[in-house]
Amino acid sequence: MKALFKKLIPKFYGALLNLYVFLSPTKAASKAFTIFTKVRKGRVLPNQKEYLDPVKHERIEVTGHMIQTYNWPGDRETVLLIHGWESNTWRWHKLLEKLTQANYNVIAFDAPAHGYSTGEHLYVPLYAEVLEQMIIKYRPHHLIGHSVGGMTILYNEYRNPNDAIEKIVTIASPSEFHEIIDHFQTLLGLSNRMLDALETYIKKRFGFTIREFSSSKFVSTNNKKGLLFHDRWDKITPYHASERVHAVWQESIFYSTEGLGHSMHQDEVNDKIIAFLQDKITQ
Repeated sequence: MKALFKKLIPKFYGALLNLYVFLSPTKAASKAFTIFTKVRKGRVLPNQKEYLDPVKHERIEVTGHMIQTYNWPGDRETVLLIHGWESNTWRWHKLLEKLTQANYNVIAFDAPAHGYSTGEHLYVPLYAEVLEQMIIKYRPHHLIGHSVGGMTILYNEYRNPNDAIEKIVTIASPSEFHEIIDHFQTLLGLSNRMLDALETYIKKRFGFTIREFSSSKFVSTNNKKGLLFHDRWDKITPYHASERVHAVWQESIFYSTEGLGHSMHQDEVNDKIIAFLQDKITQ
């Protein structure tokens, strides 16, 4: 009964939006976007607190949010970590073992509405604004992003290409925004009229259409060295997302796995990331 109730709640909201759009398309679209970007998980859990608290660094204000940063000092190049949706910096703890052993200087931060950072909502343009400020402040040589974090890296690099960035790693990242919106439409049962209103809202607010926002388009001008990971049976983001990005990104390497899931914390992934950063695996 509880599971059925959880499934019906999104449909209830969708039905209300489908009616509201007849009265006010703009307000209905704004409400739909608010639902779409609402973060419900990702705050620091008790078992994560002990790990994260000792390495807290600075709290930086970006776009009205207080962003918590973390630092693991090292003598090698600076690596910046960008986590995914409803996660936080703790998700990197396995990779951090490898990075710190290799003596990299590592910076990480919690996205708005995640971890110890403030806020209630997250969407890629906002995440990219925060990421850009982190790049300006900490001047990393390498960027590593998981899921939406990887998508944010590629979008920001498209908007703000930075010659100081040498290498980019994305792990299980989506590519096509329209696929994410298609899932949202199905989840809530949104009508095509409601979807059209949302399209208009996004275009007016951000300057791009749902189909124009595409990592496979963003990387067409990316000349950085890239390493892409994706599991063939990923249930969260489609495997073809990284396939499409790799097909366009000339300087990228695609590492395909089977059975590692969406999070991809395994040693075989983390070891390849270290090897890539150290120029031990190439095209």
